[in-house]
Amino acid sequence: MEQKHFEVIIIGGSYSGLSAAMSLGRSLRQVLVIDSGLPCNRQTPHSHNFITQDGEKPAVISAKAKLQVDIYKTVQFYNGLAVKVFKTENGFEIETESGAIFSSRKVLFATGVKDLLPEIEGFTSCWGISVLHCPYCHGYEVKNEKTAIIANGEMGFEYAKLISNWTKDLRLCTNGKSELTSEQTQTLKSHGVLILEEEIESFEHHEGYIKNIIFKNGERVEVKAIYARPPFEQHCPIPEILGCDSNEQGLLKVDAMQKTNIPGVFASGDCTTPMRSVAIAVSTGSFAGAVINKELIDEDF
Repeated sequence: MEQKHFEVIIIGGSYSGLSAAMSLGRSLRQVLVIDSGLPCNRQTPHSHNFITQDGEKPAVISAKAKLQVDIYKTVQFYNGLAVKVFKTENGFEIETESGAIFSSRKVLFATGVKDLLPEIEGFTSCWGISVLHCPYCHGYEVKNEKTAIIANGEMGFEYAKLISNWTKDLRLCTNGKSELTSEQTQTLKSHGVLILEEEIESFEHHEGYIKNIIFKNGERVEVKAIYARPPFEQHCPIPEILGCDSNEQGLLKVDAMQKTNIPGVFASGDCTTPMRSVAIAVSTGSFAGAVINKELIDEDF
């Protein structure tokens, strides 16, 4: 790639990054999108709750988006992993894993998060297919089915209350001694939620579609879907190294304009919000692109 300086560099080229790139491309900005090609939903068979694309494969949505962004000739793509970002007098310098160096006036992180999956045999194979995180994205497809939730304590109570909207055939697997209060336990039981405290050994599944939960005591429980919210970390460590603040959830702190606490550094998509959906990633990316363009206009006018 001959061009080395851009007005904006977007690190992360999935839904949010591509949406920002389109917004900036339509604003005639010189943009570079750096992406390593590892979206967190790459195993998910279908995406939902995004109008015009409901039920489409995530990879199809992103491929179509990239083709449409590529129409804007001021936007370029670099296939690689950004490993360092330095603040310079005129903006930022970005270094990739291969040693390529680019510079820009503004940087947008649309880098998503990395789920830290538990060491339950079969969990990783089922994640995003029949082990789900979001009922708004996937709940309709498993409505009224035999469903389990893996959670405990306050999270388990609130999660069970939420999922009961989609199915009443529900069991809460605390994967060890319950941390529910007696009041929470009674409330869940009064709504027909079974509470299972045995530790989980494995998931029996076929190509990622759950059949049974196998507990360490040998018990088997048949289910069609499982909800879980495993811990996560930022997919990209650069914002923290650069000095960007995170909140107590481990998400990058941004204001209403998608700005971080570091001047010239923006963030959008899953790395900034617990509401992980294609629609929200696209929305925040498009908005971030417009805000970045306005900031560049204000600086130059």
